[in-house]
Amino acid sequence: MKVYRVVFSPNAENDLLDLAIYIADHSSYERAMNYIARIETWCHELGMLPMRGADHKDIQPGIRVAGFERRATVAFHVGQDTVTILRILYGGRNLDAALDEI
Repeated sequence: MKVYRVVFSPNAENDLLDLAIYIADHSSYERAMNYIARIETWCHELGMLPMRGADHKDIQPGIRVAGFERRATVAFHVGQDTVTILRILYGGRNLDAALDEI
């Protein structure tokens, strides 16, 4: 079984930071850190199962999008040996607009 390396784009890292701040402000720091840890773990699991989610080759070949715990959307690119997490959007943010930024 091939294992892919998983990397987070700067946009995805910023999305995680923004999400952590939002959750901490609206709930608690502990809840924010637990949620971010779960998202990061899920993203790293894409290294073993990179073909999850829906194929969005209409945007760009290799782009896939999957939901996380019914509240977040993860957009990622599956390359030859690497899965790049492109964006992590929370609570119905506009996916098309976010992907236009990549």
